[in-house]
Amino acid sequence: MKTLTVRLPDAIVSEIEHESRSRRVSKSDIVRERLRQPQPTATGGGMRGLIGDFIGSIRNDGLPADLSSNKKKYLPALIRAKKRHRR
Repeated sequence: MKTLTVRLPDAIVSEIEHESRSRRVSKSDIVRERLRQPQPTATGGGMRGLIGDFIGSIRNDGLPADLSSNKKKYLPALIRAKKRHRR
């Protein structure tokens, strides 16, 4: 097996170290597992693969359920309400 040195953001390193301690396996094993997991790509997984985790996770805060299909019906009123609120 060959050795490869990489620089990772502190947040990712902390995740790997935490998982390593909790599962009692080496950090190298965690990294190898993560590299083997299939990752969604723009060409292979499509847009749903890229944003799938976010679907349904955003609160609507009182917005109409059919806003995306009837945006011309609702958008002018939402814009006017936002402008009034700023004043």
